[in-house]
Amino acid sequence: MGFLTSAALHETGYVVLDRDDRSVDPAEWLTLEYIGWRSSGITRFAPLASYAGDLECNGFWNHTPPRADRDGVWVPSQVSKAPTLQRLALEPGANVGRCRVIELQPNTYADAIYNLHQDDNNRLNDDGAGWVVRSWRNLTDDADSLLILRADRFDPTTEVRLPLPSGSRIIVDTQRFWHAVWHRGDAPRYSLITSWSSGAELDGYIAAHHGDPRPASVDLPDALIAEAQTEMHRRIEERRQAFEAHGIVMEPPTPLN
Repeated sequence: MGFLTSAALHETGYVVLDRDDRSVDPAEWLTLEYIGWRSSGITRFAPLASYAGDLECNGFWNHTPPRADRDGVWVPSQVSKAPTLQRLALEPGANVGRCRVIELQPNTYADAIYNLHQDDNNRLNDDGAGWVVRSWRNLTDDADSLLILRADRFDPTTEVRLPLPSGSRIIVDTQRFWHAVWHRGDAPRYSLITSWSSGAELDGYIAAHHGDPRPASVDLPDALIAEAQTEMHRRIEERRQAFEAHGIVMEPPTPLN
């Protein structure tokens, strides 16, 4: 049978919606409780919905009983501080899995490229269920910062770069794309990240907000891209050697293109 997928994501795997100009009180994300969690860049997360409503970020498949990134349980102490953020996550009417606010510190383009990663949202997802995708709703105004998507982790010609002003809304099949954010600000960036299940509800939401599967990608100098590629490979090789010194085999070397 396969999974239910959103038609709007078939062409490119991502869409940019109309910018949301509704204001959100910064206290809703600044007063939340944040915890450390592995991700791209120097980050902390404030969970709003988790596996069982606890203050944690782990994948739902790492719990007992394990399940896909669906049917998230709201964290009462968090959503009481951030009712608007909860409403934004529920707005499409799609099933919500993990939902959290990310706090990302400023970084470099090379940092972002090194930290490119794919999500694993559909592990254990049931046949015939909605394919889980991920949305970003930027809370702070980071117009110079970029969400970076790559179809091929090591190929910059597959890269798309999307700006992140306040109210920007982007939905991505993050199992299809390697992704990270280059945050060019001088203060932390905050964004609401929600796992949504594909289906009629999400399709309707995307259509209502004019989801664009081919938004303009921001150009970068060739020299900057080449420098970041070299640095990415250097860091990967450095990490590989460090782990192998302890008897742990990491990914094999990848030649520079």
